[in-house]
Amino acid sequence: MIFVGDATMSPYEIAYPGGSVEHWNEEPGAVWIKRLLKTYPKSIWLNPEPKARWDYTPSVKLVRELMDDRMYPLTIAGLDEGIKALH
Repeated sequence: MIFVGDATMSPYEIAYPGGSVEHWNEEPGAVWIKRLLKTYPKSIWLNPEPKARWDYTPSVKLVRELMDDRMYPLTIAGLDEGIKALH
């Protein structure tokens, strides 16, 4: 599975039940990410934000941890590295 997105959101959406800004979620987003990774263990995340910004966004750090650091920049080099990680 390939996720594509900047992973920028409230960290509460990932870490806490009820953390969503739109509605009450009974389970944190991390639970759903873990379920998807259990089903698709060779998943990667492609992030369109420049890699230099990733450490400044708490939710990106959380998602990178959940993805076992399998987050790659959405660049030609990042795509190449990410696709290799899927094999």
